[in-house]
Amino acid sequence: MKPCSDTPRDLAASRFRFEISRRSFLRRCSLAAAATGLPLWFLERELAAASVRPKKLSANDRPGVALVGCGGMGKNDAANASGFGDVLALADVDEKRAASAVERFTVDGKAPQVYADFRRLLERDDIHVIVNATPDHWHTLVNIAAAKAHKDIYGEKPLTLTIDEGRHVIQAVRDNGVVLQTGTQQRSAQRFRLACELVRNERIGKLKEASVWLPAGLREGPFETASVPRELNWDFWVGQAPKVEYVPERCHRTFRFWYDYSGGTMTDWGAHHNDIAYWAIGLVAPREVEARRMSEPIPGGYDAYSDYEVNYTYANGVRLRIHTTKDDDIFGKHVNPKGQPNGIRFEGSEGWIWVNRDRIEASDPGLLKAPLPENAVRLYNSSNHMENFFDCVRSRKLPICDVETGHRSATMCHLGAIALRTGRKLTWDAQQEKFVGENAKQANAHIRREMRQPYDYSFAS
Repeated sequence: MKPCSDTPRDLAASRFRFEISRRSFLRRCSLAAAATGLPLWFLERELAAASVRPKKLSANDRPGVALVGCGGMGKNDAANASGFGDVLALADVDEKRAASAVERFTVDGKAPQVYADFRRLLERDDIHVIVNATPDHWHTLVNIAAAKAHKDIYGEKPLTLTIDEGRHVIQAVRDNGVVLQTGTQQRSAQRFRLACELVRNERIGKLKEASVWLPAGLREGPFETASVPRELNWDFWVGQAPKVEYVPERCHRTFRFWYDYSGGTMTDWGAHHNDIAYWAIGLVAPREVEARRMSEPIPGGYDAYSDYEVNYTYANGVRLRIHTTKDDDIFGKHVNPKGQPNGIRFEGSEGWIWVNRDRIEASDPGLLKAPLPENAVRLYNSSNHMENFFDCVRSRKLPICDVETGHRSATMCHLGAIALRTGRKLTWDAQQEKFVGENAKQANAHIRREMRQPYDYSFAS
């Protein structure tokens, strides 16, 4: 007679271990709920999903990483990437910034190699991943060159400087079969995904309106020209943008307040919060956009509009309103608690949800606490943006903010910036990716920009 493999004592012990494990699991969820303010049901689901995620890379399974653009954001991104790969090379047109990054990423006396021209590091066979943290006007050429060199890419947001550049980046990524993750890391934050899932599943009823508050930009000037610092290759830094004399305020941290290199806070912070609104609404692009300027730039100073309101209308009637608030720190993660914080509010027929990096709230706490049904719409689940990227480097699956998603997200921000610059009500055709109807000619002139030679698409070949 075959002996029974599970005796009553074995089964009892198994049930006991299960109960202990279950109690431990629930205790972890309860502690996390108390610390984050997220509902218990959501955290239970998150922890359960975390238990089946791919294992971490072993010491012998670490890609070679190169950082292009060694500013503060670049060093932070590379530090995150160093948890999954080895930083072997750096590129920057500013020798001081490169030297600072070398110091940070030297491990056991072994320093990453420095390149003045990022294209040279792309020639290395031991480099598998590029972290692109250059200013916005360099994103496209670096991404295209990396894709053609068959390197996977973690690219800072917004994906491109213009809408037209997005099609070129998508083509390069698809043609060369590389993985590209756009650095809109809020997609990998639990609060934002929870808010978007609740909106998509009509927890607040039919979505009527979403409001986004962004930090206001800088309104300063006029600025004086100065001698180019010895350590800086200014012509290379300017790249595809029009050639101008060196002005310290144009370079490095404040580049984002000049249309030559960026799109103001509309494409900077907007690439985060507008992206979440886009994710929750679930449509490719708005149909109409118009903007109102609250102030004008100071002649000779930053030329990107600093205070504004942008209104979008989608084909399903949903309205999206973008506002700026001055009570915020443009360079920081946290806000002045006395003023209007940045974030997103979703207004539905049966309530509202507010979310930002610090908290999630609802008109009725029950909107958050009640679990979604098993058949609810589920969005892409990532709890760590860089980890998700490296997981996809290994699996060759699409990351949470792949190149197409990054392009659509950036397009939404560019539409707002174009409406601000033209001062006209505009109609957008998402399929043709151009403006149509009244004011289309003026607006379409901003879809692409002339690239200064030699920093055009041939530079990335």
